[in-house]
Amino acid sequence: MNEASTTILKSKIVEVCHKLYSRGLVAGTDGNVSARLQNGNILITPSSLNKGDVQAQSLILLAPDGKLIEGSGKPSTEVKMHLFIYTSRPDVNAVVHAHPPYATAFAAARLPIDAHVLPEIALMFGTIPLAPYATPSTEEVPQSIAPFVASSKALLLSNHGAVTFASDVHEAYLLMEKLEQAAHILFLAHLLGGAKALTENELDRLRALRKELYRKELFSIQGDLSQ
Repeated sequence: MNEASTTILKSKIVEVCHKLYSRGLVAGTDGNVSARLQNGNILITPSSLNKGDVQAQSLILLAPDGKLIEGSGKPSTEVKMHLFIYTSRPDVNAVVHAHPPYATAFAAARLPIDAHVLPEIALMFGTIPLAPYATPSTEEVPQSIAPFVASSKALLLSNHGAVTFASDVHEAYLLMEKLEQAAHILFLAHLLGGAKALTENELDRLRALRKELYRKELFSIQGDLSQ
């Protein structure tokens, strides 16, 4: 990747960080964003910096194994999770970790978000697994998400937050925004007596639609609608 492309990618990461902060998906110095360059190196946000204050020069460049190449400060404390996702998913080039209030409330209650309630969520995510609790910033985090990364694009992290990953940083951000919207809707539906899951027949029709959309490359869809 040439210097111009790297500059563009940095600007996209900065834009996503500012959106996360302005839309209340992170607070304080919460959250982290990374993107993988074509040569395998990784740009990641630094530790202890408010996402609303992130600038291109704030970003840290790492080798695929996590060794520092360029940048001041320390990479995000959740760098182990980011590196694990990239190693596990060659198709993934961006990871967003945030603490969106409603999705994190589900994670804190250790309740999964039922992706089979809203058609657009079922189409976009397939399933949204709930990973077991892991001590943040430790090797426990990659271990806790390991069973789910291959077949998902969004995870809840018990008592912690959420992580989304996709082929580019903008898509990973949109997944986080959509995840939070789904959690908010399900919370409100609970107040109204509980959401009603789609029937198996309705899910079958969505599965067929999902395959058709994937064939036409209208959506970048992965995950499993069968669960």
